[in-house]
Amino acid sequence: MLPLSESAAAASPISHVVLVVDDAPETLRMLCDALALEGYTVLVARDATEALERFEMGVPDAVLLDALMPGEDGFSLCRRLKAEPSWAHVPVIFMTGLAETEQILQGFACGGVDYVVKPLRIPEVLARLATHLRNAHVSRLAREAVDVAGLGVLLLDSQGRVAWRSPQATRWLQQIPALAEGEAAVRHWLLQLLEQGEALVTLSDGSQLQARHLGPGGPGERMVLLRHLPLAAAEAVARDPSQRRLSGAALTPRETEVLSWLAKGKTNRDIGDILGMSPRTVNKHLEHIFEKLGVETRTAAAAIASSLLLED
Repeated sequence: MLPLSESAAAASPISHVVLVVDDAPETLRMLCDALALEGYTVLVARDATEALERFEMGVPDAVLLDALMPGEDGFSLCRRLKAEPSWAHVPVIFMTGLAETEQILQGFACGGVDYVVKPLRIPEVLARLATHLRNAHVSRLAREAVDVAGLGVLLLDSQGRVAWRSPQATRWLQQIPALAEGEAAVRHWLLQLLEQGEALVTLSDGSQLQARHLGPGGPGERMVLLRHLPLAAAEAVARDPSQRRLSGAALTPRETEVLSWLAKGKTNRDIGDILGMSPRTVNKHLEHIFEKLGVETRTAAAAIASSLLLED
């Protein structure tokens, strides 16, 4: 790890950690100096093995990755990072002298978010890095909002494969005995879910997991919302059919986020700050939520959310 300069540390008390993976000493030196001046904490790896060791010690906020290195190349390393659920959220920016369309497409296909061509233009690299760090921060807030609400999210590609899953969703999928055979079993179950729109599955502890298809999540992508039903909550829903309102409300992912923070007692301004929207936009989402839940007040909506979005 390279130390920050005193001025950079003062300007950025909370520093993002960037892992630079490159076998060229000059590139490493140039990038490390530039990143340190911008206030980043820098980790260095000279090949794929060292990069994986850095991840095992602590997950960085972003990776600048050389595509061509001795031994395992950057494309293969990126695929390995994206295959690990706890690492998959980290944005990977490729750096390489390969400028052919085929190589650029390969970088994106294996999970990279951006591609810069050598010789590097440092201002461009810094601008792209800052943008992807901001996007990753917003995405993390969204994931935390969903997980705080006791929900999980899966994002499926056009083939029904899991392209992204929230940490909570990952934990629940590992508790489904019927899916213990691996990714193929998970994919088969998800394809059936997409056809039916909604499904319940029993977890290893006897509780249930409700999966609901929410519709498109992006070009060619589909989103699935997961909600855990502890035994007590499942019995409560069975006793009181009115408690099914949230299950049948078909809230959008953004409405679910807004409702989760409302249930935690946040004001419209608080929710707007957390989710990056204006209080007026939050109010519009709440109007739609009230209509879908069949309630008229914040208190009633929060009560429904609190009663159903329970964790063990």
